[in-house]
Amino acid sequence: MSNAPMSNAPMSDPFKSEAPKADAPKADAPKAEAFKTEAAASEVFALEGLDLAALVASRVCHDVISPVGAIVNGLEVLDENNQDEDMRAFALNLIRKSARQASARLQFCRLAFGAAGSAGAEVDTGDAETVARGVLDDERTKLIWDVPRRLMPKNRVKLLLNLVVLAGNTIPRGGVIQVRSEGDGFRVVAEGTNPRVPAGIRELLAGHPANGHIDGTLIQPFYTGLLARTAGLSVTVAVEPGGVSFNVASA
Repeated sequence: MSNAPMSNAPMSDPFKSEAPKADAPKADAPKAEAFKTEAAASEVFALEGLDLAALVASRVCHDVISPVGAIVNGLEVLDENNQDEDMRAFALNLIRKSARQASARLQFCRLAFGAAGSAGAEVDTGDAETVARGVLDDERTKLIWDVPRRLMPKNRVKLLLNLVVLAGNTIPRGGVIQVRSEGDGFRVVAEGTNPRVPAGIRELLAGHPANGHIDGTLIQPFYTGLLARTAGLSVTVAVEPGGVSFNVASA
């Protein structure tokens, strides 16, 4: 490893930069442009179980590799500059911060992608709020959570958490993400500077990936749509003045 000082620049955040290239809403666009995930079952793109598991696992690894790599870098700095108090303090701070970030992301992924208990289990929405804040509520993004604390079917909670991440991807410069219950579903709104809807996200949510192709960078919106259909719900993506909303209701 080089002895050059390490940069203090913030680590990239795959929770906010994973989305495909986005299309900015046009100035003369209608107030809301919607596309539901409803589609005939025969038309929805199907992934084999092993392929789906592999792509989700790839996504989880991508989410945690950055802070884990930073921990390794910090340990290397300690090994090479153990007598330099400034570098030692820098390395220890990096290790602490990265370890907390890795833990937060693993806890989030366990709930958003994992089993989170036995099949058919219910999940406390308070736990969902905790893990969401751990990865999204920071100096750039404020999370407003207005969902009553209660037990909710597991797939609904997983859907909600994945939509919160997708909402974060629409405001790469940061802003405010609002989550609230609405009727028999919920609504996630992202507001910020130049909000953008990731290209192809509506098709992925509906189960219609372009060219019938899905890779690790596209699996999350596809998986989110799969969760919605499994729970008997539909997701509407709407471009609104100053923001983007994800609206969930019965299909």
